[in-house]
Amino acid sequence: MTSVDLAQVPQRLATGAFILNSGLQKWTGDEETASGLHGFASGAYPFLKDMDPPTFLKALSIGEMAVGATLLAPFVSGRVAGAALTGFSAGMLGLYLRTPGMHDGKLRPTQQGTPIAKDIWMLGIGAALLLGSGRRRAEKKAEKRVWKAERRAALAEAKVSQTAAELASERG
Repeated sequence: MTSVDLAQVPQRLATGAFILNSGLQKWTGDEETASGLHGFASGAYPFLKDMDPPTFLKALSIGEMAVGATLLAPFVSGRVAGAALTGFSAGMLGLYLRTPGMHDGKLRPTQQGTPIAKDIWMLGIGAALLLGSGRRRAEKKAEKRVWKAERRAALAEAKVSQTAAELASERG
């Protein structure tokens, strides 16, 4: 079982709850919502054009709920949660970059692009979870090495004390 680094809890709770809620809302989306989101996504990702809009909306909903649940689950490592969030937000930013009118020529968001451009924050949080998990693992390994070294030192000290006591009793 993996323990969650307490420094990750606010990031994972806020982002996970937001994404999970978004997925839950899409689950009950109507035909108009499905068509709109499908048209938007298939414009940026042409391979989605062959998928019918209601199926696309259900798949998107399931994906969002899975990412949100992954972030919220305390038994999921920060590295796995960060990878899920990074992949999800990269896909969202792909929409932003590939859709005309979302940004000016210098990648600054237009008014239309601002709601998706904000997903850059999720990419940053995902990267922080990935990087923070690696650092925490390195810290745990270092702590384990220190503990082993201290244990070896204590055993050596006990052996020296025992040998000194034996020598003293032989002389004595």
